[in-house]
Amino acid sequence: MPPANPFDDDKLREECGVFGAIGFEDAANFVALGLHALQHRGQEAGGIVSHDMEHGFNSARRFGYVRDNFTKAPLMQTLPGPIAIGHVRYSTAGSKGNTQIRDVQPFFGEFAMGGAAIAHNGNITNAAALRRELVERGSIFQSSSDSECIIHLMARSLQRDIPARMEDALRRVEGAFSIVAMTRTKLIGVRDPLGVRPLVLGKLGDGWALSSETCALDIIGAEFVREIAPGEMVVITKDGVESRQPFRSKKSRFCIFEHVYFSRPDSILGGRSVYETREAIGRELAKEAPVEADLVCPVPDSGTPAAIGFSLASGIPYAMGIIRNQYMGRTFIEPTEQIRNMGVRLKLNVNRALIKGKRVILVDDSVVRGTTSRKIKEMILDAGAKEVHFRIASPPTAWPCFYGVDTPERSKLLAATMSADEMSSYLGVDSLKFISLDGLYRAVGESKGRNAECPQYCDACFSGEYPVEPSDMIESGFEMKAAE
Repeated sequence: MPPANPFDDDKLREECGVFGAIGFEDAANFVALGLHALQHRGQEAGGIVSHDMEHGFNSARRFGYVRDNFTKAPLMQTLPGPIAIGHVRYSTAGSKGNTQIRDVQPFFGEFAMGGAAIAHNGNITNAAALRRELVERGSIFQSSSDSECIIHLMARSLQRDIPARMEDALRRVEGAFSIVAMTRTKLIGVRDPLGVRPLVLGKLGDGWALSSETCALDIIGAEFVREIAPGEMVVITKDGVESRQPFRSKKSRFCIFEHVYFSRPDSILGGRSVYETREAIGRELAKEAPVEADLVCPVPDSGTPAAIGFSLASGIPYAMGIIRNQYMGRTFIEPTEQIRNMGVRLKLNVNRALIKGKRVILVDDSVVRGTTSRKIKEMILDAGAKEVHFRIASPPTAWPCFYGVDTPERSKLLAATMSADEMSSYLGVDSLKFISLDGLYRAVGESKGRNAECPQYCDACFSGEYPVEPSDMIESGFEMKAAE
């Protein structure tokens, strides 16, 4: 499903979302609700696998939104049982932008000791090498997804139970992974040793849930228990939660862009409210890059908390200078070239009465290609703004992500080829300033800023310092940042 308009095409994609539930009557219904809350992490397709003793494993995979598929009683009745897992997808590997139904997770495998299904958020950076090896040894792949490698590695393991086979398989895998998996009686959650992608544990009555974010626990009324630790595996049965440590301990490198953009503002990350963190980013940005103006306006919706923080710190009034059309979906039909050329205006409209004659600060979460920023600037000027100043709630995005985010190739990232001043001229704005990397770290709770010797987060998209070498990409010609 291609982007509906250029607004969608100029944002980093929200990787994927996973959710699992055990100990509930009709667990798939709880999974569907959880996936609905995680829809922002992937709008291309979704899938659910469930199990009950009478019917065995059942699965449903569909293109489009959760609300359009997994809210229908006839479909949900095909997914009975007290245990289920699910996945919402935006393709970060495999057939990007041309997803086949066979690429939609969860993936299922039948092993000697019974079946297992797996849903994966992240990206395997040595998937191409693993796939070549597995194919040479006789594995037959059904999808183009890197996640299927895990199923094949599990099939070749000599361990005697499925959690042990998964441990065995994941020790061969490089990159980022937060995984929710299931057998007939077990719900399994595991994070990679660096904890790049999120995964949390919740409890409701006698049941348990695993989720990419806490907001999905809220929707089913579950209590947030804790985050799954980096490198931890939890195996959940009717008897409770067993914790294992299958990997060598490493210092956490959680994705800092989860704080900036990917996670929902009502989620909790690392014990911190995402909304409060984004507001703090705006406050830090106002200190680092002040400017005289009349209004602070967010680029909705992701720029809103940072714009509020900027306004509070600067004393410049906050205003909704741009209004988002909430009913403009990705499946909007664009019947004519004239309508297609409207681009951003299909989704955003300027509040002219507010903007006319004003010096406006626009706060956005990031600048990727710059195409949307230019269009928004033109809309603001057309509405009669006196000046337009961009303030960006993240450092310049100059490097692609290989850990589960669909980033354009480096040559298409504006910050990879231009300085901030050159970008300002290119966008045609009165000024353009980004929060510093140290400022971002302070806003997420690191009072001394970024530890250059051992960074507290994965910030490769800003710094070019990759905590896990992207071996497949290097093999295909990607050039790493030269050592300083």
